[in-house]
Amino acid sequence: MEDIHISSEELNGVHLHLYNTNKFKTVSIMLTMKSPLQESLITARALIPHILNGGSIHYPNRKLIQQKLDKLYGATLLLDVQKKGEDHSIVFRMEIPADKFLDDSASLLKSSLELLHEIVYNPLIENGGFHSVIVEQEKRSLKQRIDSIHNEKMLYANVRLLEEMYKGEPYQIPAFGRKEDINSLDAIAIYQAYENMLQTDRFDLFIVGAFNEDQVKLMVQNIFCEQHNNEFMKGFSSAGVTVNDIKVIEDKMDVKQGILLLGYRISSTIQDEDYEAARVANAIFGRFPSSKLFRNIREKESLAYFSHSQMESNKGLLIAMAGIDFIHYERVVEMIREQERAMKQGEFTDAEVEQGKGMLINLLLEAHDSPVGIMDIFIQSVDSGLSIDIHDQIQRISKISKADVICTAKKWELDSIYFLNREE
Repeated sequence: MEDIHISSEELNGVHLHLYNTNKFKTVSIMLTMKSPLQESLITARALIPHILNGGSIHYPNRKLIQQKLDKLYGATLLLDVQKKGEDHSIVFRMEIPADKFLDDSASLLKSSLELLHEIVYNPLIENGGFHSVIVEQEKRSLKQRIDSIHNEKMLYANVRLLEEMYKGEPYQIPAFGRKEDINSLDAIAIYQAYENMLQTDRFDLFIVGAFNEDQVKLMVQNIFCEQHNNEFMKGFSSAGVTVNDIKVIEDKMDVKQGILLLGYRISSTIQDEDYEAARVANAIFGRFPSSKLFRNIREKESLAYFSHSQMESNKGLLIAMAGIDFIHYERVVEMIREQERAMKQGEFTDAEVEQGKGMLINLLLEAHDSPVGIMDIFIQSVDSGLSIDIHDQIQRISKISKADVICTAKKWELDSIYFLNREE
């Protein structure tokens, strides 16, 4: 297994992270702009990457931007917004062929970075705001994307659980914002949010692939020449919130199976010492088909179409979920809570602990085989401040004991039970 040696440094306030490897024939580029979650800005920020991709000074519409990407040997550009813990990130991803595999004297990587810079820093502006035609088009598109989650029942249920579980906190709002905020946003208001982003966000630029590191650093320094903020401000934190009463929420829709979610506050984030113990606990509890939830609820009792759990590493959140027949609601809630109690009382074997650790290590090894997986490892390293060396990561998982797992599971507090039921 090849070690990942990241070169990280700050250039003009941009945090540049390079992983030079011959493993891939492509170069992957990811630019993230991260800000503390702010309820008043989330919807505007969700619109910003799409408005920027709608046209720039030198490429005034989406078609011309796409034509430029086509000329860059079919480079791809993907946009996203993400919510991680108490932060909101705007993400641009590009993938291009590596220069060393091209018969071209010009650097494709340099041209791609210049295009990315053009899109982010040179938007079309009129009357002190973004171009109004692009803004109105993207507002309509965002409304359609938000409406479409009603057709994605699992996503809808997840959004509703978080709305209720974190009511009154910025985390209650989805990364893509709220439909009711869209009409109040005009071209000037969104442009002000964009200027705020340029002035206060933390910028991270990740590049994975085959390249000359010194040349890339010089490119980035010359292309991303604006001075960026490098003192990231932390936002609201719900750490330490105590659960007094378990919330029970039920929505009704035209659905063929019920979707049940149990949201736990687990008080273990990627910045905490017991984070790996919490991951192993989740591996035993519900992360994999070999875990307690699937084996007991799906296989033994046949009470669910699916049953598993997932953690949000930056938030201290664990969600247990199941797709069930409507009549099994009470029994499945009871069974999930039985598995929770079993975790807290140590009712699992050392072999289950070793199996959970082995599954997590396999995921880690698989992640090293793809640019996207390596980017995720980059980001986790930035978030945790821990070594990205694979041997260190494996060691952190391997040393977890059964006692560590019990200790972290005892911190789990059920906050909310959400059920998407059928209409009468």
